[in-house]
Amino acid sequence: MRAAKYILLLSMIGLWSCSVTKHIPAGESLYTGAVIKIQADTLVTKSQISSVNDQIKEIIRPKPNATILGFPYKVWFYYLFGEPKKPKGLKNFVRTRLGEPPVLANKRMVTTSSAIIANYLNTEGYFRSTANGELVIEGKKAKGIYTAYLKPRYTINNVEFVVKDSSIFNRSFRVSERRSILKKDDPYRFETIKLERERIDQFMKRRGFYFFRPDYLIVKVDTNLNTHKVNLYVDVKPNVNQTSLKQYRINNIFVNTDATDTTTAQFVQQKYIKISDIKNTYRPRVFDDAIGFRSGMIYSSTIHDASLSRLINLRNFKFVRNRFEMVPRSDSALIDVHYDMTPMKKKSLRSEITGSSKSNGLVGFQIGVNWSNRNMFRGAEVLNVGVNVGTDVQLSGRRASNLNSYRKYGVNLDLAFPRFVLPFFRINPARNQALPKTNLNLAYNWLLQRGVAYNNDSTTYAYTQYVLTSIAGSWGYEWKPNPNVTHTLTPFSINLVKPRNISQEFVELIFRSPNPADVVRYIRLLENRLILGGQYNISYTPQQRNNKRHFLYLSGGVDIAGNFGSLFAKKPVDETSPKLLFGIAYEQYVRFDGEVRYYYDFSPRVRIANRLVLGYGIPYGNSRELPQIKQYFVGGSNSMRAFRARSLGPGLYNADSLTVAIFGNLSYGDIKLEGNTELRVKATDYINLAAFVDVGNVWIAKYDPNTSFYTQDSEFSKDFYKQLAVGGGLGLRLDFSYIKLRFDLATPFRKPWLPEGERWVLKDISFSQKAWRRDNLILNIAVDYPF
Repeated sequence: MRAAKYILLLSMIGLWSCSVTKHIPAGESLYTGAVIKIQADTLVTKSQISSVNDQIKEIIRPKPNATILGFPYKVWFYYLFGEPKKPKGLKNFVRTRLGEPPVLANKRMVTTSSAIIANYLNTEGYFRSTANGELVIEGKKAKGIYTAYLKPRYTINNVEFVVKDSSIFNRSFRVSERRSILKKDDPYRFETIKLERERIDQFMKRRGFYFFRPDYLIVKVDTNLNTHKVNLYVDVKPNVNQTSLKQYRINNIFVNTDATDTTTAQFVQQKYIKISDIKNTYRPRVFDDAIGFRSGMIYSSTIHDASLSRLINLRNFKFVRNRFEMVPRSDSALIDVHYDMTPMKKKSLRSEITGSSKSNGLVGFQIGVNWSNRNMFRGAEVLNVGVNVGTDVQLSGRRASNLNSYRKYGVNLDLAFPRFVLPFFRINPARNQALPKTNLNLAYNWLLQRGVAYNNDSTTYAYTQYVLTSIAGSWGYEWKPNPNVTHTLTPFSINLVKPRNISQEFVELIFRSPNPADVVRYIRLLENRLILGGQYNISYTPQQRNNKRHFLYLSGGVDIAGNFGSLFAKKPVDETSPKLLFGIAYEQYVRFDGEVRYYYDFSPRVRIANRLVLGYGIPYGNSRELPQIKQYFVGGSNSMRAFRARSLGPGLYNADSLTVAIFGNLSYGDIKLEGNTELRVKATDYINLAAFVDVGNVWIAKYDPNTSFYTQDSEFSKDFYKQLAVGGGLGLRLDFSYIKLRFDLATPFRKPWLPEGERWVLKDISFSQKAWRRDNLILNIAVDYPF
């Protein structure tokens, strides 16, 4: 029976292939790909043969049409509806977006590819290697057969930088040899030589040789046919003019703040820079901080790039143009620096409307308006004031759910200064890779949660509601000592949460919970809470080189609250009562966070992405646990995708259905461990596929039978690995460049709350059963990748 299915499938593919080839023009053949044969010298290793074979596959052109089991499905789509008669419509969409024209074979492409293969082998150090090819036509299909004759590979024996004299240029040229990427015993590669020339060029530009170019360098290769070794001599071409070999210093620095009208520019000497600012729009310090050059300084490409980046990141200018001009004297080694800038509009207004659909059945929308004021105090500051209004309605149909309507609005104020706002403190423009920022954030949010509470007989009901208000503010600093590292320090932050307008019906609903701990927990959530503390975070994002397959991201931070409040708090009435500040209990905790992401590209279309997230919170003093807005949870579209948000843990805890119906999913913890692995495949320019596995859970830091909301097995212990949840699934991503839509379908593999020995549920998977699909299949719809 199974064999019959395979025969039927192959027959269908054969019929479809025939339906494609019948559209191929007369006298033409559909190109189906290449066959590569390698005849290697006895000194060539098997690993070298395998590597060469893989590389030849990549460089042969043209590439055949994409296929599935040998069937050119894109060509099938191309011919499916024939030639579209309209520039828009279904037929045009199918042909241009889903289909692609057939790649037709010809003898010229075989000749060209053979030459490309031979050239590639010689540039990779397989000197005197050759290649040839032929086109084999079978009916309406054709393939290229290539044979490469591979000679032994040459390696580097010695590298010498040719220094002719003791001039400033040649002394710097000699110093550049210390970090050469041309190493003894490495294989000869022409691409490495090109990278070495670019490296030397950048080194020389950092030392003031502005007009030097990589093309001025030549690398002479001396081969020894008997040992298969090469000696490399790095030299400067003899016909390079002296202008390109001079070390230049900065003469004058000109800044035109309005390049839309260069005829009226009037430059006035400020402290370091000549500025044309007729309307007196900016303080001179803005450009003193952003531009690292100073008169008399040796030119450096590092300062050049950093200064340009700083000016762009001020977010006050639409365009920033930079040019250098040599001072017109025959013996001059001076250059003038010019910055011409086109300012953005000082004030702008932007509005947006967004819709959302959440895993807990909530559907809603939000309208936001944002007003921006650039250059608020003439120091390139940026002020953003945002107002948003939204509502969510629960459409899941569960009558027992009490909080099925949400209304919210908020006001946010963000003021960013492109400098450290600290007394007696200035940055060193020559050393900082980016301008530091000082950020002031203020926010007010109002949330009304309203629902319907049914009595036990499910016939009568009452409206329940409460209002939650939040006032938050912070003052912090952000700086980047280099392009890879970012520091964020927030020495002061405050968040005051105040519930009010709590209806009697809602309080009565809380006491209907069968779990007394949940009652205490939710009542405590409706108390006024004050978070007064600070944070520090650091992230490391190394720059990814074009020839590297690895990519790494690291971040970590610490969040401390309560120490400052303890200095001014009043003593509690008794030992069981919390300390108060301004009549409100304040939180005390310390929280540590870390995240590692590692990506590896198997090919330009296949990547494996990995993430490990760790979080550890320690409540103390006034706090029995972390405040809920600081606690950890797992589940949802960017976390454990096989579980709903805030539905997993802590530990082995699993809320009963009535508790979930009353309170919703409220599983939080003080400790978090989560790992994610995702295989991503780029199927087409618009469609990406993925297969993923997620592992993780949350735990409470310490269980106290008198105060804890959960159970003993919710506490973090040495057996934490036995309490990990596991889920996985498949994903579809639509990449439209400006937006990425993600659809991830996931199911649990391991449910930690089940009895030990029954937690792995792979054997229970049954896609044919409706009840299983309802309880175990979760579709996550989101924007962009999860990590």
